[in-house]
Amino acid sequence: MTRRRLVRATGMVLAATFALVGVVFLVTPGGVLGAFNWAGRALGLPQSATAAFTLYLALAAAYMYVVTVVAWQMARRPDVRAYPWILVQAKAASALVCLVLFAVQEQYLIYLANFAVDGAIAVFVWWIALRPAPRGDGVIQARGEGQAVEPPSTAAERSP
Repeated sequence: MTRRRLVRATGMVLAATFALVGVVFLVTPGGVLGAFNWAGRALGLPQSATAAFTLYLALAAAYMYVVTVVAWQMARRPDVRAYPWILVQAKAASALVCLVLFAVQEQYLIYLANFAVDGAIAVFVWWIALRPAPRGDGVIQARGEGQAVEPPSTAAERSP
C-alpha cells in the first residue's frame, strides 16, 4: 500500500472512530466513566465522578467533532501535511494532559487509558503521515504547497 493510500485509509478509519466516540460521549457520558470505574476498581484504582451532564460532556463532544473533521480532511487530502500535523498535536496534547493528571491528581484508569490511546494515535499518525519518507520512496514533499513532486533524478530519467 502506498503512503498516500495509507494516510487516506487511516484518516477515514480515525474519522469514523472519532465520530462514534463523540456520539457515545454525548449519549452516555456517565456510562463511559462508569465502565472505566468498574475496570479501575478491579485494579485497585480510585473511582472518578460520573455526573452525566458536566462541562466534560460539552468539551469531549466538541473535541471529538474537531478531530473527526481533521481526520476526515486528512483522508480526503492525504498530500496536505497540515491535517495530520494538527491531529498529532491534538492527540499528543490530550495524552500528555491525561498523563499529568494521572501523576498529580488522581490515578483514575480513564486518565491512563486516554494517555495510552491518544498517545498511540499521535505516534501512529506521525509515523504514517509526517515522518521523513524512506530513501527510494520516489516522492518528495514540496515546501509550503503540500503537493508531491518527483525528485529531479527520476524526472530526468523520463525525459526523451
